Amino acid sequence: MDRPVEERIQRQRLIKRIVGITLALLLLLFSLWGTRRLLSSKIDHNRLRTAIAETGSISNTLSAGGEVIPAYEQVVTSPIQADIQEVLIDVGRQVQPGDPILLLDKSFFLLSFDKNKQELELLENRIDKLRFQLAKDQFDLEIQDSIKALHISSLRAALDNAKRLRQIGGGTDEDIAQADLELKIAQLEKSQLENNLRIMRLSNTTDIRELQIQANIQRNSIREMEEKLKRAEVVASRPGVLTWANENIGSTVNEGEPLARIADLGSYKVSGTLSDIYAERIQPGQRVDIRVSDEVTIGGSITNIRPTVENNVISFDIQLDESDNPALRPNMRVELFIITATKPNVIRVARGPAFSGRNQQSLFVLRDGIAERRQVNIGLSNADYVELESNINAGETVIISDMTRFEHMEKVEIK
Repeated sequence: MDRPVEERIQRQRLIKRIVGITLALLLLLFSLWGTRRLLSSKIDHNRLRTAIAETGSISNTLSAGGEVIPAYEQVVTSPIQADIQEVLIDVGRQVQPGDPILLLDKSFFLLSFDKNKQELELLENRIDKLRFQLAKDQFDLEIQDSIKALHISSLRAALDNAKRLRQIGGGTDEDIAQADLELKIAQLEKSQLENNLRIMRLSNTTDIRELQIQANIQRNSIREMEEKLKRAEVVASRPGVLTWANENIGSTVNEGEPLARIADLGSYKVSGTLSDIYAERIQPGQRVDIRVSDEVTIGGSITNIRPTVENNVISFDIQLDESDNPALRPNMRVELFIITATKPNVIRVARGPAFSGRNQQSLFVLRDGIAERRQVNIGLSNADYVELESNINAGETVIISDMTRFEHMEKVEIK
């Protein structure tokens, strides 16, 4: 047997049905309103960005990044291997020529310096000793040569006596032959002594010269070490600002390692970076606009392009037209616009979201409260302006807002 539905339940069901129908109607009305708004040919003027087309020059640019660095920076390197004892000037302080920057421990280098001086003294002693020994040997050979000369004279007299005795019948041919043989032997011995003496003199000169060269090398090494000791007093050689110093107290630095950097903050340049895809489009001498801030843009030109490529990025240096501009700061990041082409006296308009990057596109021109769609050709462009090659004249107002949703319309009413 069916039981009647309670009145309370019937009321709840009725309320749910009414709420569902109401929500469906609201959703339908909202959809109709959105569709009508989407298809509306009217737009509020306050929602638009406009710009006046004008005549002027325009440049095609490549965007790149840059960093402001001092135009002149001195790197102070360690002339010797030493330990850092103390940093005498804080980074950021102004320095003048002669101001001490770092204090180095030179004790190890001084030991090596004293060792080289002692080695030079040993070489000089060897030279003196060799001179004495060579003089003695030469004197001995000269005495032997003199004695041999006297002996030859005696043998020559003996030969003459043997010949005279043979003439008077008191001697024999054998005596003459023997005396002649002894004379010839003595003469050969004297020639040998003279040759030995000549060779000794040459050898003596060569040996002494060799030691003298070694001594000169040692003297030059000592003079070089003396110069390094003078430069081991780490001082500023030019006025500027100390931008960096090795503050690792107690650490050992090798010869040639940087100790400090002193920059002239009165003059700057820019180090730029760009993807290597555009490497063929930049070259030395090319003009660059450097945007320091929204209010400050400085001109410049590329001075050199580094040959190495790191992480698909090329680097280049820019000389600034105003290297002492007060807006510049060291290590400041700036925007670079490298000028690749320039045209004078063209129709241009401020850049905005309306430009899609295509060579041909539709733009809306505002006139008498109506935005008219026109097909235009786009020429050169940069971060500020776009060249309009056709269908728009100077003085006309161009909508530079994104008008993509009105592309199907020829005209749009501006409220």
